[in-house]
Amino acid sequence: MSFPEMPNQEPQAAASPPRRIAHLDMDAYFASVELLRYPELKGQPVVIGGRRRTAATDAQGFQRLRSYAGRGVVTTATYEARTFGVRSGMGLMKAAALAPDAILLPGDYETYSRVSRTFKAAVAELAPCIEDRGIDEIYIDLTDVPGETRDLAQRLKNAVRQATGLSCSIGVTPNKLLSKLASELQKPDGLTILGLEDIPTRIWPLPCAAVNGIGPKATVKLEGFRIHTIGELAKADPGFLMEHFGRSYGAWLHEAAHGRDDRPLTISREPKSISRETTFERDLHPRQDREELTRILLDLCERLAQDLDRKGYLARSVGIKLRFDDFSTVTRDHSVQVPVADAASLRDAARDSLKRAPLDRKLRLLGIRAGSLVREVDYRMQHAGPDRVAEPSLFEGLAP
Repeated sequence: MSFPEMPNQEPQAAASPPRRIAHLDMDAYFASVELLRYPELKGQPVVIGGRRRTAATDAQGFQRLRSYAGRGVVTTATYEARTFGVRSGMGLMKAAALAPDAILLPGDYETYSRVSRTFKAAVAELAPCIEDRGIDEIYIDLTDVPGETRDLAQRLKNAVRQATGLSCSIGVTPNKLLSKLASELQKPDGLTILGLEDIPTRIWPLPCAAVNGIGPKATVKLEGFRIHTIGELAKADPGFLMEHFGRSYGAWLHEAAHGRDDRPLTISREPKSISRETTFERDLHPRQDREELTRILLDLCERLAQDLDRKGYLARSVGIKLRFDDFSTVTRDHSVQVPVADAASLRDAARDSLKRAPLDRKLRLLGIRAGSLVREVDYRMQHAGPDRVAEPSLFEGLAP
């Protein structure tokens, strides 16, 4: 008995599931952490900025923004303060003119970093494929995580709140660009899920500046061409955009306006450097204010050492950054024979860098940077370096 010949068929590959990329953004993060410490301030305009309280406090022990004097900037603000026009990056003096009765609290960055690690660990328990974008935001690939999208996103929000007591906003879309936009649409405590079919109604009415990657200069230039919304940008001729914005950026503008973005998540990213810096409340002179400058730089070294230890890196070079009262900036770097991470070694290297810097004018900013990083676990497997001891004063004996 013979059988009919079967047609030659190649096995069909299973179609890849559509991507589900989430962007999780903590709501008014620094301010929200402070409200955990001071729950009595909930519902009030609160501004985070400056290094310490610099004026008399009210009956509750809090400083009002109206009493601030200095050059500090707003790190973040509660949504109640934002209704007055207060924004991150704004000078505190300008913020005081907008919301004089707002509470001013100094930043507590060690606590913010600790809470950041806590919320990211809670998310990783449910969805381990994470791209870290900073202290208060992450991208999460939910494509292969079992569960209905809205239910899964809500579980992530619940996990963050249970671990930290804080709220976050999540946007879930097919790509990173759209998810970043979506997470802003219903803040605070928002949950927004969009598909490509939602772009005309939910994305195109937004201003061009809402797209991550379209900065102030590009926004002004687009407005000069009467392109104000993402929808108007989507209608613009790609050739026109490439002519006026450059081939690469112009092509990207066209793709971004249509919600196209195939970038994968960057799961691990090796930093090139880690730095700490501070802007002073008043200008300080290297000679007349030597003790205060030394104290500030020693504190920066301690903080940088903690950062290196927490992230597991050693530095092959250490640099200092000086910004003078005329806003000019000078940097000096010093290479070390043995990679370092402890505060004492950072102080030694900072002193060596300072010896080659001009110290004849007042300073408004001081910073220290650990560069040419190497993972400590990799280095220790092959080498062992002696501890180094630093002299107590960094500015002592330096020529102006």
